[in-house]
Amino acid sequence: MTDGQHTAQTAQRVKVGMTGLAVVLLLLGLASAIFTTASKDKPVDVAGGPKADVVANISITNDNAPAAASGEPLAELGVAPSAPDANSQAGNQMIIVPPTAVTEPPAQQPGH
Repeated sequence: MTDGQHTAQTAQRVKVGMTGLAVVLLLLGLASAIFTTASKDKPVDVAGGPKADVVANISITNDNAPAAASGEPLAELGVAPSAPDANSQAGNQMIIVPPTAVTEPPAQQPGH
């Protein structure tokens, strides 16, 4: 290669590199502008969609609600019966129900 060809090839490579760098910077600037505009826009209210202030109030009230600490999460959900409390009197007593009297149906009279 001659010295003139070497210089021309180096200049061509520099031009291509600088053009590529400029394209990448333009794409980054465009993406930045799009994301900045998108973050500044107000959210669109859709009919029947969730409202941000209502959802925020729901989460605040749920956080402040006292948790029932019975230690039986299945009983709280109604999936399993709760065990009687050791401190309650109903758990320590047996309830006896007297048997009911069995009555026979009245005998049918012949001829009716």
